Amino acid sequence: MYIETETTPNPATLKFLPQRQVMPQGTRDFANPEDAEASPLAQALFDTGEVTGVFFGSDFVSVTKGEGAQWTELKPQVVAVLLDHFVSEAPLFHGGTAAGIAVPAEDTLTVEEDPADADIVDQIKELLETRIRPAVAGDGGDIAYRGYRDGVVHLQLQGACDGCPSSTATLKHGIEGLLKHYVPEVVEVRAA
Repeated sequence: MYIETETTPNPATLKFLPQRQVMPQGTRDFANPEDAEASPLAQALFDTGEVTGVFFGSDFVSVTKGEGAQWTELKPQVVAVLLDHFVSEAPLFHGGTAAGIAVPAEDTLTVEEDPADADIVDQIKELLETRIRPAVAGDGGDIAYRGYRDGVVHLQLQGACDGCPSSTATLKHGIEGLLKHYVPEVVEVRAA
């Protein structure tokens, strides 16, 4: 088995591609070792002592290193953990499912939406699914919809995108521009 590695716009995060499916659907973000207790793989990555974030995508695992850690030393450890996991065909989550994992659900909103905005929200979600999320996944991350109110779209960056130096530019110049172009009611995009 071969695990390919790609850089991301976030210098603290690398994207590891095991050449097989990681998540059958959705994504999972582990921001700390406590979150990782739901997954033997995430837990093993945090156990290296140098990892501060793990993100599972459909066919990749993004790993964020801690301050002071060097990829030259950490990368072989991460690859070894990933190889052990995928070669042994161990379950991704304890109990073989994602049940009980403590991450915000895809439909967790940070703002209360107005039911009259349902058409606008549908347009925003459609653009997120078809144009934005695939591009963000290419960089080892994801973006979750967290609400729309009074022209403001609230989004949460995950994986390599969370904490990336260019995340503000991605939100403001990339995503906000695209949403404003296709959905004129959108006036601003904010990080949730």
